[in-house]
Amino acid sequence: MTVTPTGRVVRTASGADLVIDRLFSVSAEQMWAAVTESDRTAAWFGPWTGTGAAGNAIRVQMVFEEGEPWMDMTIEVCEAPSRYVVSSTDDFGSWLMEVQVASDGDGSRVRLIQHLDAAAAALAVDTGPGWEYYLDLLVTAQSGEPRPRFDDYLALKGHYESEVARLAGDS
Repeated sequence: MTVTPTGRVVRTASGADLVIDRLFSVSAEQMWAAVTESDRTAAWFGPWTGTGAAGNAIRVQMVFEEGEPWMDMTIEVCEAPSRYVVSSTDDFGSWLMEVQVASDGDGSRVRLIQHLDAAAAALAVDTGPGWEYYLDLLVTAQSGEPRPRFDDYLALKGHYESEVARLAGDS
């Protein structure tokens, strides 16, 4: 299967954002549920436990990762039905992820943003293909189509290398 990259890396005041959008034929309210309710996130990212409100810690099981590990996250922002921000720290560093949900014509748009500080902008080379994969899992969870294979997304690394190089050249 050939996968087309859609993400971009944009400069911000504090570093860079990796931004990836997906369009859906269902309402923004339905997509908000798909990205915030544990039984729905289980189909494309992983289930989570805890209380889903700003300031609370949750545990997320990464069911599409080897070993299905659990990850601790903090909900930084929860502005239903449009904006959700979580943070975490693991062996690879600190993560700040944002999901925005908005109406788009007769459907909705989900935008995933990985906020990266200046020192970590190059991480987009490795995380970009993974986030493309996860968002396509969200697409298939909504459509009922077969899940994509992660190996097909490894070819997207070149796109993200170009995005990071372009950003470095803009400075």
